[in-house]
Amino acid sequence: MKPIRSFLFVPGNKESMLDKGANAGADALILDLEDSVPPAEKLAARELVARKIPELIAAGQRIWVRVNRTAHIYDLDDILAVVQPGVEGIYISKPWGPEDVHMASCMIAEAEARANLPIGSVGLIPLLETARSMQLCYEIAQIPRVTGIVGATAKNADVGRALKYVWTPEGRESEYMKSRVVMAARAAGKMPIGGIWQQIKDLEGLAKASAFDRQLGMSGELALHPMQVETINRTYTPTADEVAFYQGMIDALEAAQAQGRASVMYDGEHIDIAHAKTARDIIALAREYAA
Repeated sequence: MKPIRSFLFVPGNKESMLDKGANAGADALILDLEDSVPPAEKLAARELVARKIPELIAAGQRIWVRVNRTAHIYDLDDILAVVQPGVEGIYISKPWGPEDVHMASCMIAEAEARANLPIGSVGLIPLLETARSMQLCYEIAQIPRVTGIVGATAKNADVGRALKYVWTPEGRESEYMKSRVVMAARAAGKMPIGGIWQQIKDLEGLAKASAFDRQLGMSGELALHPMQVETINRTYTPTADEVAFYQGMIDALEAAQAQGRASVMYDGEHIDIAHAKTARDIIALAREYAA
């Protein structure tokens, strides 16, 4: 699957917002049936999202949907409505642990079967918002259908309440949790996803927070508003200077190897084959985003 820098939440009860979100430049949209939809509009939102999905996919959008949770399970009617050809996956909120994620995976499998889709073709991304799910993040990341896990730390939201930390813009209080999510996701070969910056108009703060998440190893961010997308995409895209630096590193090592050496000094650093592998990964990522 092509990497995703920006997942943009779009309220599922407003067609105008769905259309606006489609033009925001996000790598993927999360059509939201959960927290951004008032209870009285849940049914209408489900119907609207189900109707809009084929149109958005035909326009080249990558589509995910966040479904509701009922008293005991995730909303099966939501899942049955939105599991359609071309939908990349489902977001679920507040899993208690791996058992909830397994349950959601089975429900998606049932929806795939009813829609005549290949079993396992629709991905699943849990938002880790309970302390237990964060403690068991590796066990969750290992579940086959899971394609990523979210370690988001919005101010005064579910994660902060679960862990009882005091939020700061610098994020020191959540660094350990985010690093656990990164390690679990990378160990399982899945995407670690960061965010969320709630101060919508503070793009400077967003840039700092996103850069910190990228520094920790996140692969992308959740976005709450279209105006945040450009900042997030820019943060997670290797710059032209970075690409030139790493290409120079590869060239320097290849020149050294041609002379029978396995390492070389480059820009004041000792480099060898491990560094060149990292350089190639970064250049390949830049090409993916440019495609």
